[in-house]
Amino acid sequence: MRIALAVALALAASAAQALAPLPELPPPPADNPMSAAKVALGRQLFFEPRLSLDGTVSCASCHDVIKGTGVDGRATSVGVAGKTGSRNAPTVWNAALLNTLFWDGRAASLEEQSKGPLINPVEMAMPDHKAVVARLKQIPGYTRQFAAVFGGADPLTIDNVARAIAAYERTLLTPDSPVDRYLKGDKQALSPQARQGMQLFQKLRCVGCHSSPTYAGYVRIPGAIFYPWNLQRFPYFKGSRYDSKYELTKDLGRFEVTRREKDKHMFRIPSLRNVELTGPYMHNGKVPNLEEAVRVMAKTQLDKELKEEEVQALVAFLKGLTGRLPKQERPALPAERQPRAHPLPFCRADCPPRRALTGPKPGQPG
Repeated sequence: MRIALAVALALAASAAQALAPLPELPPPPADNPMSAAKVALGRQLFFEPRLSLDGTVSCASCHDVIKGTGVDGRATSVGVAGKTGSRNAPTVWNAALLNTLFWDGRAASLEEQSKGPLINPVEMAMPDHKAVVARLKQIPGYTRQFAAVFGGADPLTIDNVARAIAAYERTLLTPDSPVDRYLKGDKQALSPQARQGMQLFQKLRCVGCHSSPTYAGYVRIPGAIFYPWNLQRFPYFKGSRYDSKYELTKDLGRFEVTRREKDKHMFRIPSLRNVELTGPYMHNGKVPNLEEAVRVMAKTQLDKELKEEEVQALVAFLKGLTGRLPKQERPALPAERQPRAHPLPFCRADCPPRRALTGPKPGQPG
């Protein structure tokens, strides 16, 4: 009874903020306060290819904040030596507001998430976190910066690497979307078609999953005692033509982490903010455009076939979730103590092309 009541209260609180403007910068964890120096260090690490085994892949390789999409536009990203995994790279924009990270929900914070790609064999492929730290300690500029930012006897640790990257990522918010302005009272911010799409988004109960200011499921509510999950079964209604067309059931989702039968095909609910910029879509990047993504979601999650005018109205509303992207510039990176040989050169004009390989690969990025 108490659990049922807690669920009902949490769902009611979520419904109250189902459509809400993007909040300000979220409060950081108590053990990772923000500072300008920490953010600057995190920005360098985010763009640092020397954090990968062959010196060719950085966080920014898959999460392109320079171009502005926060993703690389590929179905699945290319890691070291041209390797690919089986999952689409989620956008880094507004990730600071999410409670659940990676498609299978295996991380609960930016700090935890940022450690994963460093040692994933199909992403940055370092042998372990000790190797990451050892490489950074060979770069005097980084040893000085870590000492200045974190202090202490041993400031350059993998936890502090993660803290710095997370601090930078907490600045990657995209406020002031047309939907935000509309919800704040500017009734001219959305076109009639987009307003129709907003009404349809609520009528069809899309907000049942894509709720809160992130449009990505439930957020932590201060003072609440229970937080519903941020995962959903996909596809919920199996057997549609899309299952085979886009290989929707091949990936077992969170089951790969927990090995629990109930977690088969459970995936993190992705944010819909800036969704027009983040294609291709779904966990495997198989769905090519936003219109088709709307059709797929309507059928697989709601068991509905939408009329084309409904698809276009929903797309118009979703495009209204594109916010103001903070301009990002590639930072200068500190020089090494002495040149180091790499299995592959850095990405100069003479680099071999990083092409996607076919067939199953070990590891699960995203």
